[in-house]
Amino acid sequence: MAETRADTNKEPDTGAVTTHSARGNLHCITIIGTIEGHQEAPESTKTTKYEHVLPQLAAIEESDDIDGLLILLNTAGGDVEAGLAIAELIAGMHKPTLSLVLGGGHSIGIPLAVAAQRTLIAPSASMMLHPVRISGTVIGAPQTYEYFRQIQSRITRFIVANSSVEEHELSRRMMATDELATDVGTVLGAQEAVDLGLCDAIGTLHDALAWLHDAADKRKAERAEQQETSEKSE
Repeated sequence: MAETRADTNKEPDTGAVTTHSARGNLHCITIIGTIEGHQEAPESTKTTKYEHVLPQLAAIEESDDIDGLLILLNTAGGDVEAGLAIAELIAGMHKPTLSLVLGGGHSIGIPLAVAAQRTLIAPSASMMLHPVRISGTVIGAPQTYEYFRQIQSRITRFIVANSSVEEHELSRRMMATDELATDVGTVLGAQEAVDLGLCDAIGTLHDALAWLHDAADKRKAERAEQQETSEKSE
């Protein structure tokens, strides 16, 4: 029986880690706190900087030494454009990707969760749906509200395209007024998120790793078969 090594190669600046075992190599990134975009968040705020995550994703997709990507997600939202940029890169990857929602997946964390090929949510985790909002001074002009509408439409389309949630139900939950005090939106528990179609299943770290290894093994077998067919045809 092959021995499994628990070696890790940690990158302290980003909290990322690559694990090595007999079944293959998986890369793990964390998306936590507030997604930081073009504006820096206060020093006391725990953030994920999108300029750190984007090049990591490109490197993971290109690396021959990495078989799959695990995304550990516990975010309170943040910069919409930055979060959507990360989500788009994840959705465009060919290597097996899985997101595991831990604690909370709020606001722009929803697109980040569904961007992966498979989305699991921990039994105690939650997801918060609410429309795009902004703090600070806002110019009260029709163009401002039209801009908000366009952003919301982009986010909604992305979520619907990358999950099994129905658009009308997603919009209804986002605009609910009877759940959150002084705000609109809906808080979903783990089973509710699965039933709605935002997550594929309730799961744990073990479930996440098992799926990634199985998906990586299947991808390797398909690529080997394609290579064999190509060689025979030459």
